[in-house]
Amino acid sequence: MIVILSKDISPHDKEMARIYLKDRGFSVREQNFGDDAIIGAIGKGVVDIRELGLLPGVERVAATSKPYELASRETQSEDTIVTVGAVKIGGSRITVIAGPCAVESREQIRETAERVRESGAVILRGGAYKPRTSPYAFQGLGMKGLEFMKEAGEALNMPIVTEIVSTELADQMKDLTDMFQIGARNMQNFELLKKVGSLGKPVLLKRGSSATMEEWLMAAEYLLASGTKDVVLCERGIRTFETYTRNTLDISAIPVVKDLCHLPVIVDPSHAVGIRNKVAPAALAAIAAGADGLTVEVHPKPDAALSDGMQSLYPEQFERLMRDIEALAPVVGKELLRTPKTSVAAAGRPAASGVLDAQGKPDNLPIAFSGESGAYAEQALMRVFGDDARRVSLPSFKAVFDAALEGSVSAGVIPIENSLAGSIHENYDLFLRYPDIAIVGELKLRIMHCLIADERAAIDGISIVRSHPQGFDQCREFLNKHPDWQLEPYANTASAVASIAREGAVKVAAIAGEAAAKAFGLKTLKTGIETNPQNYTRFAIIARKAGDKAPVPPSLGSDQPNKASLVFSVPDEPGSLFTCLKILSDKGINLSKLESRPIQGRPWEYLFYIDVTLPQNADVFNSAIEELKAKAKDFHFLGTYRAAR
Repeated sequence: MIVILSKDISPHDKEMARIYLKDRGFSVREQNFGDDAIIGAIGKGVVDIRELGLLPGVERVAATSKPYELASRETQSEDTIVTVGAVKIGGSRITVIAGPCAVESREQIRETAERVRESGAVILRGGAYKPRTSPYAFQGLGMKGLEFMKEAGEALNMPIVTEIVSTELADQMKDLTDMFQIGARNMQNFELLKKVGSLGKPVLLKRGSSATMEEWLMAAEYLLASGTKDVVLCERGIRTFETYTRNTLDISAIPVVKDLCHLPVIVDPSHAVGIRNKVAPAALAAIAAGADGLTVEVHPKPDAALSDGMQSLYPEQFERLMRDIEALAPVVGKELLRTPKTSVAAAGRPAASGVLDAQGKPDNLPIAFSGESGAYAEQALMRVFGDDARRVSLPSFKAVFDAALEGSVSAGVIPIENSLAGSIHENYDLFLRYPDIAIVGELKLRIMHCLIADERAAIDGISIVRSHPQGFDQCREFLNKHPDWQLEPYANTASAVASIAREGAVKVAAIAGEAAAKAFGLKTLKTGIETNPQNYTRFAIIARKAGDKAPVPPSLGSDQPNKASLVFSVPDEPGSLFTCLKILSDKGINLSKLESRPIQGRPWEYLFYIDVTLPQNADVFNSAIEELKAKAKDFHFLGTYRAAR
């Protein structure tokens, strides 16, 4: 049972509510979920709900139908995002944890950490204490191994997660690990769950090899009821009749548990299949099924590993897997989480949700986007900077450029290209008008359109549909089935949704993303109405240059830029464009985009917009740019950045 407290409840009234519940046989726990302060009443006590609801300071009482009351979606409808150091698990990000099964030496854990960090892992895993089936197998290095792991994590700005096997070790381990792992063998070690939960640190809870989903969630309930608010569920395969793989990965558990529970769910494909070359397919299947992340075993020399070498990936295999995850993420509406490889906190500076400036210092200014809450640009912003990033909506793309130039925001997010409609010329033109603004990052977002209306509306009662003109074009096949609908164009999709909310219109619908419906409290009448599901928009993160440098979004990681965007025109003479492109070709620089557009006010003259892949040697690229400037006209350098793979 959940008791939701009034926001202005006095300490006295809160204590009286606690006493009331304890006197009637409940154990109680106070907790904050979103904006609400609640008391969870757990156990088999007996109470009159109506009487409880009349107590001073009690706003309402919610009786849950699930035995896992604190973990249930009946208690909290919004997804919980678990914070581990500077890393967040859940929401719109895919978080990857990686490392060896067991810490074998200082050199081994450091080398593994460096390799997985380079590929994009953000949390380091490794066993200091290893529960093994055989008493003669390697049991881990104990506290010395944990010290080695902590040292490697701090050097690479990676929080660490390690398994705890005994209540006696909890107090020793709590200051060295950022997250405890409860292994499959200990999922129902209730004394261990209570002890670890009472420490208040994040916990990774693996599903037992023969546990039902409800038993798994009840184990999570032990942790939540004991004191921690940060629990991540980990599906690692269950025991079935199949013997070819180590376990059977229960893919169905991911969407089922996410429907039942608000806690993030990740998958351990290494233990699920136990066969090295089957880990990547299982990992990708987990992401496709909706997992919030993965924990993957990686070892520099798996054949020589002291534990689970057969299922540990070589670093090169892990690198390929990370590239595949990054390609798959937009399809499922998520983004692969990246974090800086050096900690700003380690340098004595506060962390920020915005960007690092040209000197590597963070700021706390908001990030700008065009449109209203729920706009696709806001979704892109949250993918890059996090769901809790400070953000400000502005009325136009130009206003975003102005805010970035004036310094009232640390960065802006703007669309520059759609896979179906092509380049967004208005924004490419703005780059030419704002030479002090640079592209510092990019993101590709899958565009999934919905038909959105008032809660009282029904499809057969709709007479008017509002959206951006591109929204109409991208949903033409669906709209053709309703020829009697009147189409009203709006500046952007989210504004179309906002207009319905403001007017309370019942016969009007909008075409926009599902996030816009949630932002304005409206109903989704139909999802996936776009004609072509291969509909992606490429967003650019823009910021003001500082000298010849531009700031870097820390959430994109500290990886070196791998892409650049340029604009130039060429002299009116034979072979001039060929000459410019040959400069790139001769230096081995790959051209990934070439587009021409007329120059306004100069008939029959054209600007060429190009994107290139940066070579490993920066001197080669710099030399090519100098040669291009000598041969081209109207040269504009839009920026170097880390491209979405």
